Amino acid sequence: MHFYQKEINLPPYKRGFHIITERVLASVPELRRINQGMLQVFIKHTSASLTINENADPTVRTDFESHINVMVPENATYYVHTFEGADDMPAHIKSSLMGSSVQIPITNGQLNLGIWQGIYLCEHRDYASERKLVVSCFGV
Repeated sequence: MHFYQKEINLPPYKRGFHIITERVLASVPELRRINQGMLQVFIKHTSASLTINENADPTVRTDFESHINVMVPENATYYVHTFEGADDMPAHIKSSLMGSSVQIPITNGQLNLGIWQGIYLCEHRDYASERKLVVSCFGV
């Protein structure tokens, strides 16, 4: 059994949905040693999230951002947690809706994603700083 874990820093991204698959893979070259296993990526923040979705057409990411902003608007009159700006409480809600981690099977040293799938960083703040991810891969 192999187990590898690294913490990586992502540079600041603008608000929106960004494909980070290659950046994650570059952080764990040891993944190539695993024939059958799992990759887990966890984000250590409460105002950004992770998900898996289409990696080909960038309009999918644009539509994600547009739709989630309708679902979770800024400046809702019932928000109490407003000290850090109008985008903060919505960012917390969006983060919980999207999730803080993804798991992907590893097969023969590669991620066993669908042909059009990629890992998204979902940045929900207008002016975010760098983000920290814990990347773990394990298997035989």
